[in-house]
Amino acid sequence: MGGPVDETTKEVSDLTMESEGTMSKNARKKELKNKQKEEERRRKEEKAKQAAATASSQVKKNIATEDEEMDPTQYFENRLKHLATQKADNKNPYPHKFFVSMTLLEYVEKYDGLNNGEHQEEINVSLAGRIMSKRSSGSKLFFYDLHGGGEKVQVMADLSKSELDESEFSKFHSSVKRGDIVGVTGFPGKTKRGELSIFPRSFIVLSHCLHMMPRHKAGPASDNANAKKTDGWVPGSPRDPETYILKDQETRYRQRYLDLMLNTEVRQIFKTRSKIIQYVRRFLDKRDFVEVETPMMNMIAGGAAARPFVTYHNELDMKLFMRIAPELYLKQLIVGDLSRTGVYEIGKQFRNEGIDLTHNPEFTGCEFYMAYADYNDLMTLTEEMLSEMVKELTGGYKIKYHSNGLDKDPIEIDFTPPFRRIDMVDELNKIADLNINPADLSSDEANKYLKEACKKFDIKCSPPETTTRLLDKLVGHFLEETCVNPTFIINHPEIMSPLAKWHRSKKGLTERFELFINKHELANAYTELNDPVVQRQRFADQLKDRQSGDNEAMPLDETFCRALEYGLPPTGGWGLGIDRLCMLLTDSQNIKEVLLFPAMKPHAEPSAKGANSDVGRPFWHNFKNLLVSREFCCCLMTSFIMLCFLCIYEINR
Repeated sequence: MGGPVDETTKEVSDLTMESEGTMSKNARKKELKNKQKEEERRRKEEKAKQAAATASSQVKKNIATEDEEMDPTQYFENRLKHLATQKADNKNPYPHKFFVSMTLLEYVEKYDGLNNGEHQEEINVSLAGRIMSKRSSGSKLFFYDLHGGGEKVQVMADLSKSELDESEFSKFHSSVKRGDIVGVTGFPGKTKRGELSIFPRSFIVLSHCLHMMPRHKAGPASDNANAKKTDGWVPGSPRDPETYILKDQETRYRQRYLDLMLNTEVRQIFKTRSKIIQYVRRFLDKRDFVEVETPMMNMIAGGAAARPFVTYHNELDMKLFMRIAPELYLKQLIVGDLSRTGVYEIGKQFRNEGIDLTHNPEFTGCEFYMAYADYNDLMTLTEEMLSEMVKELTGGYKIKYHSNGLDKDPIEIDFTPPFRRIDMVDELNKIADLNINPADLSSDEANKYLKEACKKFDIKCSPPETTTRLLDKLVGHFLEETCVNPTFIINHPEIMSPLAKWHRSKKGLTERFELFINKHELANAYTELNDPVVQRQRFADQLKDRQSGDNEAMPLDETFCRALEYGLPPTGGWGLGIDRLCMLLTDSQNIKEVLLFPAMKPHAEPSAKGANSDVGRPFWHNFKNLLVSREFCCCLMTSFIMLCFLCIYEINR
């Protein structure tokens, strides 16, 4: 019963299930196909976005690097055009004033403790400095490294925080260049990565850098490598100029402002120089010395054995000499009892001599004169001053110095007192196996003996071969070369020391010392000669050397001798070369490294168009000078008078 019906129902059911299975399979295929299409579309969109982002990034990169790859002359012209455009729009490209609420150092000290990602939007701060690096992330976000006073703060200029609209924001920040001096006002904060930044609401260019700034060869990411590396540099430690952004020596010395701007270590050198001078001044002030100033231009070039610079005073109608040392004036102040302890002067001295690694024609020295002291007291004072200075600046008594060049390992120089002492003549006789008698050095025989000694050891002495110059060459060859750590060479012969007092127990010698460090003279001092009769005789002996052709021999200074006749108390005199001391403590092998503006041979540059210049017409320049010269006017007047007399004579005849 019901068999056929059941079978029919079963067949229909099977067909339905088969149809549903077929439809379900097709639906799945269709759904899978749709998913694949959707995935493919999504991938294409993502790829298109990436391509667009890459293109945009490339455009931004091109914008960022366009200036850096531009010809410097074209860059300069473009910057001038930008300034001209601003002026045409009645905008002042050089604002008169910008209020700075704190320095970058104060900003770092105050806000460096913020948490990563923390912003203090309720605080308003105004900072100023020079832009040394610029980066961008689209047209709505710019990053700058703001430098000033040896510190760096990141400026994160975000459109959403700015007072400018999108168009103005993009246009303004596109015009800001590396090297520009800017003022920013905004709130402090740290990025999520922990970099202290300022988020500006307002941003203004205070001064435009018109020239393309040098940058680190490694590229933008390395702009601050130098600063990071040298932050830990301290006086007395070795330096590595290869880390400098600006490496070319000529450019560094001629454009020191650029050197200071780009090379952090160079700023440290000159800050150290300032600290050295401050220490010397503080050391002497604590001992009741009085600081004074004496004339830079003198009628007589005295006080040291050197060739002077000559100038001319029109009103007084006389030659004057730029001072080679302030010694004779300072001793007159001791005669006048200006200070019970003594007097000192820190200032420029001028010597018209060669330029080399340790000599510059204009240099800074410190001289002091201490009443009722002798050269033994001054040696003790020198040890105390220098050893404590080194300890204060470096943290210890030992320094590192590249004495043999930067490509060799630095040597160690030990300032631990007491310093080594060498008796000049005794040590010279011992080392060179000589027989120099200091009491007989004024004789012709002594001069001949020293000439033969120099010849024997192949020591060159440029003419005139005076006894003083020959002795100096021998000492330089045999003794100075042994003086690496601080060493006093003491008891110089009288013939070498016209202003020093005779030795109280060794005939023919004086109570004098020279301090040598790293084989170079750093200080010179002696018990002062205060006998006016003997002083005049010493000047007379110097006159003989001048007549022999030695332009460095001292002339007679009658004014000084007259002052001695009023009585100079027992006095110790001392002079220190500030520049050479700075070289030692900053690991500088060239004196130009410690002089902000060293003497340099000028570039032969063409004059600006339309400027008054004598370049290219030296004849007219010389002729014009001749017309206004005193000698020419006198000659012209004499000729005119003679012509008048001749005319009168002819008329009367």
